[in-house]
Amino acid sequence: MDAYVLNGISIALFLDNRREIKTGNYPVKIRITYKRDRKYYSTGKSLCVQDWEKIEKTKNSELLNVKKDLQISFEKVRNAVQTLESEGRFSFDALNMYLGKCTGETLNMAFKAKIDTLIESGSIGNSDVYTSAFRYLEKYAGSKVTFDSVTIDWLKRYEKAMVEDGKSYTTISIYIRCIRALFNDAKTIGVVKEAQYPFGRGKYEVPSGKGRKLALSLQQIKQIINFIDGFEATERYRDLWFFSYLCNGINVNDMLKLKYSNIDGDEIHFYRAKTIHTSKEKKEIEALLTPEMKQIIEKWGNPDKSPNNYIFPFLTGEETPLQQKRTIQDVTHRINKRLKKIGEAIGISGLSTYSARHSFASVLKRSGANIAYISESLGHSDLKTTETYLASFEKEERIKNAAFLTNFGED
Repeated sequence: MDAYVLNGISIALFLDNRREIKTGNYPVKIRITYKRDRKYYSTGKSLCVQDWEKIEKTKNSELLNVKKDLQISFEKVRNAVQTLESEGRFSFDALNMYLGKCTGETLNMAFKAKIDTLIESGSIGNSDVYTSAFRYLEKYAGSKVTFDSVTIDWLKRYEKAMVEDGKSYTTISIYIRCIRALFNDAKTIGVVKEAQYPFGRGKYEVPSGKGRKLALSLQQIKQIINFIDGFEATERYRDLWFFSYLCNGINVNDMLKLKYSNIDGDEIHFYRAKTIHTSKEKKEIEALLTPEMKQIIEKWGNPDKSPNNYIFPFLTGEETPLQQKRTIQDVTHRINKRLKKIGEAIGISGLSTYSARHSFASVLKRSGANIAYISESLGHSDLKTTETYLASFEKEERIKNAAFLTNFGED
């Protein structure tokens, strides 16, 4: 079927036979390859292998209609690529926005295109964020929100409406950042002119949402890992949290995706899924495999230590990206549920999976570790990110210590 190459951008129509759909067919997709990165676009059509192999020379009227529709889809994508490349502004985000533009210049269509792309690439977590932001947008403003209707005043009213609806500023910040990202894409391809752009200094500035970053002391961590209530589930999820803390504050998503092949002698090597698709330089994180971590693996890990097996037996590798994400969310919920119970028992509020990463960083800092080492261990792209990250914990520590200055007690 159709294929096209333009200045390092290749486009191909192909039968995606990686996963069979309910009808027994396979989806026909358009694959674009650019700078070793691949993205897949749906054509809305599916065929069996036999029909795909004969569609090029078919005389069957039904297959001819499918072939015509596939060619229309291919030409639409090819024309978009040609336009963006000729103007020197090709990127996948610009292409997604351009394709969205073809069906209407609305923020709603931009959201749909972005969500489809994220799902297609397996970025289920980000797709969930955009989906939540999209649903609230339509709840507030309807299904046809044009870019030019989103002004500085509109954004202020939108923020006020979310506050009145009980949304936290963390949520408000996330939802509006999604809108800003889509505006940036729209500006790149000319859907939004500079004069229409409502974000930035002197215009509308996205509010900062700051959740509580709980950094624990070594004594508090000791209380957590020594806590016993007689339930195996508490012990299992407590130990997973402890493993996360010891493994450079690894998040649950990355922890559950660790395979035995990630273990190299007395170290675990891995990449952060959160940044691997957004950072130009892919930073491999190296964590020492401590005796405590080895004990947790022996106790709760997959007994089959084949290199391709996951260390912790929650995923099998047979799941779709969406199924995988839901499993990880479920395990995260279970860990947080047990941490809340532990926190209530020992008098520490706000315990969650996040506190493992926060505590890893702050314990090292308070122990005098070099910031460059902490930065490398966390997988941060630069020292400034690490310094900003640690600053929030230091402020929390200063507030706590300041209270001692007036803790006169009783004579």
